[in-house]
Amino acid sequence: MKQGKRLQEAYKSVDKNTLYSLDEAIKLVKQGAKAKFDETVEIAMNLGVDPRQADQMIRGAVSLPNGTGKTLRVAVFAKGAKQEEARKAGADIVGEEDLMNEILGGKINFDRCIATPDMMGVVGRLGKILGPRGLMPNPKLGTVTMDVAEAVKAAKGGQVQYRVESTGIIHAGVGKASFDEAKLKENIKAFVQAIMRAKPAGLKGNYLKKVALSSTQGIGVKVTLSSVTEN
Repeated sequence: MKQGKRLQEAYKSVDKNTLYSLDEAIKLVKQGAKAKFDETVEIAMNLGVDPRQADQMIRGAVSLPNGTGKTLRVAVFAKGAKQEEARKAGADIVGEEDLMNEILGGKINFDRCIATPDMMGVVGRLGKILGPRGLMPNPKLGTVTMDVAEAVKAAKGGQVQYRVESTGIIHAGVGKASFDEAKLKENIKAFVQAIMRAKPAGLKGNYLKKVALSSTQGIGVKVTLSSVTEN
């Protein structure tokens, strides 16, 4: 694959075989983010897990201390008073069967979907549409809950969902290239700590194998494990 001149130039400052400290890696990624938009800073973590084993499926959500720099549109399936709670908390779309019919009709203009448990009979009919898009409400992610206000606030306030891929890698956006280095570092540390806490109890061998940072259209930088896991 042919790299653009901008990316080729950025890679001159990075040795692909070198592991950089977290501070150095953040600097390099910020310097390499030269696109005309505010690029997302992304983390990739290679884990020593087999996601085909049910007890090794790493999945959850973590609130980043400095947010993601991105405003999510949130849809909520709820009835009665819970609808009002969701709206007051900042939900963009609230409904029941009417919302289900919109989605069945192909209208999906939201980034996060939350549902009260009593609405899962309705939401379940949307599994084939929402599932592949990563939008299906799930109790493990805190998106099937009676506390819709808290779930909406978390989604709007910089909560990131994560799920290990079949290759054992977790990808996530941890901020924007415009964030200052200290804020990016805080977000990255919070994300890594959440993944470390999710380590399966009976796992043998190394859990965290590799970590790299990149930006949407920028360079990838390998990071020393000690610098992301130390307090």
